[in-house]
Amino acid sequence: MDAGPWLPVPPGGYGGLENVVATLVTSLRQLGVRVVLATVGESTLDCDERIHRFPRARFEAISQPYTRTVGIAHAHMSTVTEYLYRHPEVDLVHSHLEVVGPAVLACLGTAVPPALHTLHWDPQRQVEFYDTFDGGGRVLVNAVSASHLGRMPDNLRRQAVGAVHLATPAVPRFPPPPPDAPFLVLGRICPLKGQHVAVAACRAIGATLVLAGPIGWSHGPVELAATAAAMAGTPDLAYWEQQVAPLVDGDQIRWIGTVCERPGDNTKTRLLAGARAVLMPVQWEEPGATVVIESLAAGTPVIAMRRGVLPELIEHGVTGFLADTEDEFAAYLTRVDELDRAACRAAAATRFGPRRMAEDYLRLYSVVLASAAKVRRAHRMAGAGHSASTSSVSAADQLKSVLPCPAPPRG
Repeated sequence: MDAGPWLPVPPGGYGGLENVVATLVTSLRQLGVRVVLATVGESTLDCDERIHRFPRARFEAISQPYTRTVGIAHAHMSTVTEYLYRHPEVDLVHSHLEVVGPAVLACLGTAVPPALHTLHWDPQRQVEFYDTFDGGGRVLVNAVSASHLGRMPDNLRRQAVGAVHLATPAVPRFPPPPPDAPFLVLGRICPLKGQHVAVAACRAIGATLVLAGPIGWSHGPVELAATAAAMAGTPDLAYWEQQVAPLVDGDQIRWIGTVCERPGDNTKTRLLAGARAVLMPVQWEEPGATVVIESLAAGTPVIAMRRGVLPELIEHGVTGFLADTEDEFAAYLTRVDELDRAACRAAAATRFGPRRMAEDYLRLYSVVLASAAKVRRAHRMAGAGHSASTSSVSAADQLKSVLPCPAPPRG
């Protein structure tokens, strides 16, 4: 299980991908799967074995120029491949490392095990790579929602084996919040998350709002003051300084930085459960939305824009509201009492539980292994003088009957 070098597993605060990996690894092991975790040295998740190149998370490098970042992912990946060379008993690699993971694994071919690459991002962001990627029938991909799958480039979608919604573990139940509790936006402060829309909506109705999440690699006000000069010119800092910070007064609108889930105190869960609603005025086609699932598990409804995966996760009028315009989004804030907190918890337990996600991934693993076996047979036949197709497209297409991909949403 390759979580990449950016954040520890579990992350403690910000880190949707790493939270998903932590949940998946734990659930797979409960189902009897031996898991080796490729991560950073400060990760604390229980697993069968842990490997790393970097002792500490390298998240601060993500916003830096390419020349300062590119070597990090490749150095991490070299540690992964070195381990695979020394341990031929590994059956499959599950990669969460964007671009570098599938590129390296596909180039190495039969020298490494077959792989499943989970996309957690907008595939159009790296379209130059995914438009031409060929996993050779040994490196296949999956999405984290039907909407996400539908936005993949055609070449990549032909090599996809399905879509698996994210999951979150069960969390303690806390009393419902008072009527004057704040609204909450939980996530990295950046243009795609649209915090400025949430701020404007709350100011318009006189409601309080808590913004929780990092700005770039700064996890709170003190750290931001110390690192702002180093982050000068980055889009996230510019967004904060120009569109959000002028409206943050420390009273009605507050930024509290990254929220860490410390052992025994459930800090993030308390924050989620204590909010009137979680707001997601996203400005892009959100692929997976871990925060929605975490919110529902805490019994907190979500008010969101009708974009990306959000209509797949939120039952409009029951566990949240879905808006088509920013004005509609703002209007829904006054109707939050219509939503059912018990229904939120029930949806998280039945639709987005850890065992469900682990079992879905076990089915995808079987598809990847079957595809790799088909490629091996084709190579043997070709070596014996028989004609056979070994393209990744035909291998993935032939396996659609094993695990059909969800149809992308219409419209």
